[in-house]
Amino acid sequence: MIEVTAAIASAGPNLCSQIWAARAIGSNGRSRRFATGPRYRRRRPIAADGVRLRHMDWSLLGCGASGHVTFAPDEPGLRQRLGVSTGEGAAWRCLRCGTFVIGEPTAAGPVSAAPRVRRDKELRSAFILRVFAVERFLRAIAFGALAIAIWRFAASRMSIEEAYDHALPQLRAFLRQLGFNVNHSKLLGLIQHAFTLNARTLTWLALAAGAYAVIEIIEAVGLWLLKRWGEYFAMIATSIGIPYEVYDLTAKVTWLRLVAFVINVALVVYLVVTKRLFGVRGGKKAYEARLRSASILQAEIDAVAAAAGAADQPGKTETAGRTDQPGRTPAPGKTDQPPGAGTARGPGQPTDAAATNSSAAE
Repeated sequence: MIEVTAAIASAGPNLCSQIWAARAIGSNGRSRRFATGPRYRRRRPIAADGVRLRHMDWSLLGCGASGHVTFAPDEPGLRQRLGVSTGEGAAWRCLRCGTFVIGEPTAAGPVSAAPRVRRDKELRSAFILRVFAVERFLRAIAFGALAIAIWRFAASRMSIEEAYDHALPQLRAFLRQLGFNVNHSKLLGLIQHAFTLNARTLTWLALAAGAYAVIEIIEAVGLWLLKRWGEYFAMIATSIGIPYEVYDLTAKVTWLRLVAFVINVALVVYLVVTKRLFGVRGGKKAYEARLRSASILQAEIDAVAAAAGAADQPGKTETAGRTDQPGRTPAPGKTDQPPGAGTARGPGQPTDAAATNSSAAE
């Protein structure tokens, strides 16, 4: 209490300073400026109706979207761990979310025939890769349409130019009514520049646009199917185009160029880091090890193997003639006996200890 009074008094006559000093009192009843013990952090109280959301469970989300994946193995030990009997029937454990589901299993057979199920981070990674695949599909459609348009333009350029010259006055008048400056229109300038190109240049442009569309389709298919070769192909093909995109940005920055550059860089970094391409973060072996560690089926297989190994430990017997001391070998035909062990006697004969006691008594 003395320290609290001293803190408020040291704040001076200013009311705001006194209020600040009063708020500075810790939860232990002492001023934070004078307390010598550990400081206590003030935690914001959670509202009565406040709910803390957990992290998204991608395994449950996957089961909710496509259903549970249960498996009944032929191996008895593993079958007992993945299945359980209930009052409503047999229930099998889902290999994705880990929930026991009543009913017939989705698949059955040996462990080698078990379905490969993606869980948790692998499901999230699959979702992100398919988003990139959709973006690649859209690029392929755009460049494919551009290639077709250039090819048809090169084949019938004369008729298109005549139609353009015939419709240009009306187009200029219409654009002027809308308030556009036709003389500085980039689109019309690009069209007029296209008419000056020869047929060979237009053919090469059409082939280049078509080849880029094919590359984008291969990237999209590989990413959508979640193939390892698709990840490598997408990473290499995207990395090749990044220097040219940097050059375009140094010449002129536009929203379209900036967005395309950010998407390509994000894809390259994501593939290299998360998929461990080119030996990054342990490479393919570390990536497959992480997948095995996240697998429910692999965890149960390891548990069965560990239980079998623990059961075999007590059953091991010592080899006859084993020496207790290093360097000592038993004589041929003779085995080591523990101290105090006598010669085997028949029934009714006294042991060595009993014989010794009787002789001492005599």
